[in-house]
Amino acid sequence: MKKYMALAALSVLIISCNKKDETVKPVVPTDSLQTHQEPVADTLGAKTFCYLGVTGKDSIFVSIDDNLGTLSGKMAYKNSEKDSSKGELFGFKSGDTLKLTYEFASEGTTSKRDIFFIQKGNILTEGIGDQKDENGTIRYADEKKIAYKDGQKLETADCKVVTKALN
Repeated sequence: MKKYMALAALSVLIISCNKKDETVKPVVPTDSLQTHQEPVADTLGAKTFCYLGVTGKDSIFVSIDDNLGTLSGKMAYKNSEKDSSKGELFGFKSGDTLKLTYEFASEGTTSKRDIFFIQKGNILTEGIGDQKDENGTIRYADEKKIAYKDGQKLETADCKVVTKALN
């Protein structure tokens, strides 16, 4: 029995001698004001989209800010052989249709007219339809009869180029 006790004591001694010294890493407190944080993506702010349409020597420049379906922006028609116009856009998005009112200056007067675009991918196509004057604003006579097949097509464009043309 003494043999077993001596063997057990020797085993404990060997085990304790082979035990590695573990160093405890000091806990470094962090200052919450100095921590590096990744920038938060703004998913709720207005998004700006720019478009350009060219037919022969005529061009249309459009910049639209989309704030969760409420639209605002600027548009300019640059025509080579007739009066050009430049003005503000405001309206809303309904499904794939941008329903806008264009308030613009042309020939020394200010006018308003509805202009609708259907959006398919990166292309806006202007709606064509009969229009009527309604208290000084030109509106589509019947929204259900607006055709987009033959309308002016605008493609996404560099906003720097569009903004320069709109100023």
